[in-house]
Parts: sequence; structure tokens; C-alpha cells
Amino acid sequence: MSHILTTLHAVAADPGLAILADGPVPAFNPALPDPVNNSAKTILSWTAGGGLTLAVLGGLSGWALTAIGHNTERAALAARGKQGVLWSLIGAGGIGMTSSLVLAVYKMSKGS
Repeated sequence: MSHILTTLHAVAADPGLAILADGPVPAFNPALPDPVNNSAKTILSWTAGGGLTLAVLGGLSGWALTAIGHNTERAALAARGKQGVLWSLIGAGGIGMTSSLVLAVYKMSKGS
């Protein structure tokens, strides 16, 4: 065991490691050109907004199918409507989480 501790102490005391610890990676700030930056923002906004709009419309149509199925005593139609509502909620949550993650990574890469 003492050989491992001796080796670790020798490695930690090495002055070459102190130079590497100062920062071997240069300071680099990646940024997109402004035309690409503006079009990327537009595409991300339209995609997230359109996806959430379609998820809301899917939920509304699912509730309509549920209401029609219950009122006309068609259990299969009501069940499909309930599944549609559930999948619309799952889709909206996925779109919301994905757009938030993409926006967070996008802001981190810009450095703001």
C-alpha cells in the first residue's frame, strides 16, 4: 500500500502537472454568424410553437371524441379519445422539454 501512496505523492508533487493544471485548453468562445443565428432562432420558435399548437388541437379533438363516444354509448370511440388526450399531453410535455433543453444549450453556446 505504501508504494501506491509514494507514487501518488510523487505524481502530485510533479511541477509538470501544475503547468497542465493552469489550463491547457485555450480560451475559445464559439459563436454563430448573425444571419445563421437569426434564422436558427426563427426555426426553433416556429417548430416549438407549431408543435405545441398541434398538441393542443389534438387534445381538443380527443376530448371531443370522448364526449361523442360517451353520449352515443360508443365505448371504443370514447377510449380512443382518452388515448388521444393522453398522447397529446405526452407530446406537449416532450416538445416543451426538448425546446427548453435546446434553448438552454443554445444560450450556453452563445455565452450569454
